[in-house]
Amino acid sequence: MKILLLEDNHRLNTTIVKRLEAKGNKVDAFEDGKKAYEAIDNGYMCFILDINVPSLDGIEILKKIRDFYHETPVIIISSSVELEVIRDAYSYGCNDFIKKPFFIDELEIKIEKLCNIRNDIVSLGHDCSFDFQASLLRIGTLEEHLSRKERLLLNVLITEKSKVVSFDKIQAMVWEGNFASLDSIRSLMRRLRKKIPFECIETVVDVGYILRY
Repeated sequence: MKILLLEDNHRLNTTIVKRLEAKGNKVDAFEDGKKAYEAIDNGYMCFILDINVPSLDGIEILKKIRDFYHETPVIIISSSVELEVIRDAYSYGCNDFIKKPFFIDELEIKIEKLCNIRNDIVSLGHDCSFDFQASLLRIGTLEEHLSRKERLLLNVLITEKSKVVSFDKIQAMVWEGNFASLDSIRSLMRRLRKKIPFECIETVVDVGYILRY
């Protein structure tokens, strides 16, 4: 999972990055608000924002994030417990608030809860299942190893089961904010479909895809 972290305390910033990367996440860390602001459209699945940082505060960044990501979890961390500050954070769309000092374990738990990080095995029917933890597609006794992008794509489809997943969302989540042409997205989908031995992914013309099982 790709995470943006904004924390101007260098020691805390480094500690958070080490813990989250040890869990297999990719973390882009910033200590300056303006630099974080310039990076928010790079396909993040979670934002962790300190409020009082140089150049541009976390609340202003939160407002801009909601222009790009309406549902992506945003966790605010702050030493301030002023009611007005907390009210502003929630009114502008933060999902949770952690007061400093805090245990990194608490932050990890909130990320896992808000981002619906799964470690289970999901049955797709027809004796086919996807193991989130091992990133394996199992068909009977056979195992298909998925590439990183194939895994991210299937992950998004399963998480959004029975909902249309737009091309824009696939680009943001699978290409992690980098540009992807429609041909690239369709090519990836063709490769994934070849590994699933039955039809369960429908194309919604000019919009995206939907998983039904």
